[in-house]
Amino acid sequence: MKNHLRELRADNNWSQAALADELGVSRQTVNAIETGKYDPSLPLAFKLAQLFEKPIEEIFDAEG
Repeated sequence: MKNHLRELRADNNWSQAALADELGVSRQTVNAIETGKYDPSLPLAFKLAQLFEKPIEEIFDAEG
């Protein structure tokens, strides 16, 4: 699944580790989501949407 997580994280000047701390996951999890190797669980996708104050559809593209 394509996503815009890397861009959103960069816009906020957060490292992968800082974002991981905010979400309560490992830095490796953030990296795997950014590179498309891992699709987040629904609760994690909602956390990301809330953190970035964007609808899930603006972060993740199911067609990608």
